[in-house]
Amino acid sequence: MFDWQDLKHFVALARTGSLSAAARELGCDHATVGRRVAALEQALGLRLIVRLPRSTPLTQDGQAIAGLAAEIEAQSQAIARHARSAGAAPQAGVRISAPPSIAAHILAPRIAAFNQAFPQIVVTLSGESALAELDRGEADIAVRMVRPQQPELLTQRIGMMRYALYAAPEHAALPDAARRFLAYDHHYQQQPHQQWLQQLLQGRPVVFQASDLFSLQQAARSGLGAAVLPTFVADGDPDLVPLPTANAAPTRELWLVTYPDLARTTAVRAVMNFLVETLGKTCPLPA
Repeated sequence: MFDWQDLKHFVALARTGSLSAAARELGCDHATVGRRVAALEQALGLRLIVRLPRSTPLTQDGQAIAGLAAEIEAQSQAIARHARSAGAAPQAGVRISAPPSIAAHILAPRIAAFNQAFPQIVVTLSGESALAELDRGEADIAVRMVRPQQPELLTQRIGMMRYALYAAPEHAALPDAARRFLAYDHHYQQQPHQQWLQQLLQGRPVVFQASDLFSLQQAARSGLGAAVLPTFVADGDPDLVPLPTANAAPTRELWLVTYPDLARTTAVRAVMNFLVETLGKTCPLPA
């Protein structure tokens, strides 16, 4: 009989495509992943991967085992969710995944009020651009700016994220022809707010790029140029003013996502209500 931990490491390797990526996902070193996969191969009597200098492609047997193992992993996650929803003891922790700007500017400042109401619930907030994989247990609840398509998920539209063009007062006083712009780097070129910025340029230069909203906000505050920022971030910043634009700014829907069995637990339901109320006030849906 093979070790279930060996199978878990192999599934991560099959999913991520490399020993180093699997190690990052599992929180271990790549040598551990390699050792676990080798142990699984020995237990099964099958060669599962091809050990090349720069890659580890799956063999035909490896592909077959990976497909079967993925089903086992999904079932194990479902068992864990059921156990949490059916357990008699109240759940002590709830993990939230949200875009960085929402996590830092909206949710974190209001966690104290939630904690006063529910001191027994420990909230873990992860602000990340990548979508958390709920089916792999990376989060219990996710706030997303795209509508999930998986039919097994419980989804609810809870808010509308709005954008505008902002600059420091001294830059806002410049003639339009002298305007300079700040933008996200190439990783965000397909985002609606960055495509809108491209429409605004009209030959004027982008003089600074960054990978995160907070760097853009600080650069705009310094007077370097104008940046597209969420209104909930910049409207309350005394060092920034909104600039008029010819084209209407884009909006992004905010979706609350979890599994139905988790939503039945007292703790997850309390956190969901907190998110719906908080984001509904800060980023209200159109009337």
